[in-house]
Amino acid sequence: MSGREQEALLGCVGLWVELAHLSMPRIKKVATLRLNLVEKQGSLGTHLMDITRTAYGTWNGGRFMHFGEPLSDERFISVLQHAYQSGIRTFMTSDVYGNGAADEMLGRALSGLPRDSYCLVGLIGHDFYKGERVGSKGFPRFTDPLLRQPNDYADYIEMATEQELKRCGVDHFDCLMLHNPDFTGFSSDAVWKGMARVKEQKLTHRLGVAPGPANGFSLDLLLCFERFGPLLDWAMVILNPLEPWPGNLCLQGAIQQNIKLITRVVDHGGLFHGDVKPGHEFAKYDHRSYRAPGWVESGNAKIEHFLPIAKHHGLSLLQLACAWNLSQEPVKSVIPTLTQEIGEGARSIESKVDDLAALPAFHLSAEEVQEITALGNNKGCMSLKGGNPEHQGESLPDRWELTAELESVAARWGIDPRTDLLCTHAKHS
Repeated sequence: MSGREQEALLGCVGLWVELAHLSMPRIKKVATLRLNLVEKQGSLGTHLMDITRTAYGTWNGGRFMHFGEPLSDERFISVLQHAYQSGIRTFMTSDVYGNGAADEMLGRALSGLPRDSYCLVGLIGHDFYKGERVGSKGFPRFTDPLLRQPNDYADYIEMATEQELKRCGVDHFDCLMLHNPDFTGFSSDAVWKGMARVKEQKLTHRLGVAPGPANGFSLDLLLCFERFGPLLDWAMVILNPLEPWPGNLCLQGAIQQNIKLITRVVDHGGLFHGDVKPGHEFAKYDHRSYRAPGWVESGNAKIEHFLPIAKHHGLSLLQLACAWNLSQEPVKSVIPTLTQEIGEGARSIESKVDDLAALPAFHLSAEEVQEITALGNNKGCMSLKGGNPEHQGESLPDRWELTAELESVAARWGIDPRTDLLCTHAKHS
């Protein structure tokens, strides 16, 4: 028996001895913490930390993205450190959040911790170095032809990666993801040669793609999987029990290319945290206040039907949403938005971190997954971004016409763009 096998066996014996003296709730907590430790130790053994089941993003806490109450510097850093101490071991940041300020805050929070004790995911794609912000649309993608041509993509990617690493105070990412790409980002050989180059330079150990910021991009993501699958380790999509569509259109493509998925908006705008109820007041400029009227009421009504399943498994609503996501074959990680809501009765963001960190390690049955999917069916509830048959004319950074190439992708994956991608509920468009 090898040394590692002996260590694992002793760990299992120690766990059962410990569990023998505990109550059932305490057993679940200890088992979850031990699972996080096993994940961590397995990654430490290879010295290449991969994205873990639970993850924390710097958009949390309302500081760099408008969700709820903006936290002070001290509390923002404290919550990040609390996430680490609670067993969450993956942290994600984007260079465009606060024009680098989120990177610096994360670097401060993780300073002094062993670098191989956490997974760091960086996002690049918006050029705030040379580009000019266009109001609420934000900064242009670095692939904007007004900024540079394909021959210059690789140099930009290298520069942006090095600058973000410097702000984070580290020398490498565990995964670098292309953030909110336009169609060029999804499809250009020059872009992905540039991404491959920073991996060759050991500035990152893995590569991924993170479409956004809104919902859609299904055909574009499938095209990216087909064309650059060997380079891609991870992709990020929006997915939760109240939004199975359109993220579910990409699942089989990820499986075929052996690409792991990390899923965001697992909380569905805070509804699965339990403190966003009908009549909830959103902070000024909160992104969620721009959603279609009635989304809080309709979402909470659907969630009522999930309660018996959550109770049966001893799960919180957030944990049920995470478990549903992780029960989809290619989904290996969840990264919900953790918000400090305003008003009386709001849960602390720290308690939401605890809820996520205590996520048990199990999958729902296929029947339960199907039941929840049917209850949360949202097909056609909104107008999607990316390649879309509804769009005509000049391409935008986040929306473009359905090209012949994308039509071919749709045909290969059994997707009918004119029934599977169109908004059919005008009130939610």
